[in-house]
Amino acid sequence: MRWFVLSLTLLAAGPSFAASPVVRDGSAIDIAGTTYRLDGIDAPAYDQLCIDDHADSWTCGVEARDQLNRLIGGRDVRCEDLGPDTAYKNWRLGTCTVKDEAVSLNQLMVRGGFAMNSPSMGKSRFGDDEADARNNRRGLWKGCFIAPLEFRAGRRDGALLGGACRADKDREIREALFPPDPAMPSGCGIKGKYALRAKVTGNIGIYHLQMCASYPALTRPDRWFCSEDDAKAAGFRKAYNCRPFTRQRS
Repeated sequence: MRWFVLSLTLLAAGPSFAASPVVRDGSAIDIAGTTYRLDGIDAPAYDQLCIDDHADSWTCGVEARDQLNRLIGGRDVRCEDLGPDTAYKNWRLGTCTVKDEAVSLNQLMVRGGFAMNSPSMGKSRFGDDEADARNNRRGLWKGCFIAPLEFRAGRRDGALLGGACRADKDREIREALFPPDPAMPSGCGIKGKYALRAKVTGNIGIYHLQMCASYPALTRPDRWFCSEDDAKAAGFRKAYNCRPFTRQRS
């Protein structure tokens, strides 16, 4: 196993890193140029919406990311490299732990209700933690939401989960979880649209950058992404009408 240690302070001897880990979303972090997806869990996508226990919509994907940041709390993090991520090219699977903590970030996210247990390599690691979070209505479980896996696939008819789901409000809840004109999260201006033609290349949708001719006309994207890496990881390919980047002459 390989261990990567991220230092937040400069040490008198030995190599160190000046920057903190970059949290992409509630289940992915960058450490020293390597992106790790927290193995065995599934957190909401950054642009995913949920319903809280007062029937109001909330940005649960943003909150899951912020929760992971809070758990790290500016401390050193190390990730046990479990090998390549078969679902996301160029990413690694990892069990990541904060310095001086015995419980992994993977488990803490599920325990707090901000991620679901996701069996990996034939093993279910955090089923008891998910059951405890669900029974005590912590995090996502206090309201109503759709599983992150279903959200990323655009399955609007997926099962509704959580303690505040009402059968008599099914249509209204789904409209709130999948609004026709989702707001752009701060700093995430890449538009994604589910498209059948994308399946020809093994993708589920197409993403559009501001340099793409199709960008202005796409007024109702299905997804928003913060980077091309995030869009590709979610199974989207770049629109073919995007102009290549050219450096301006001085």
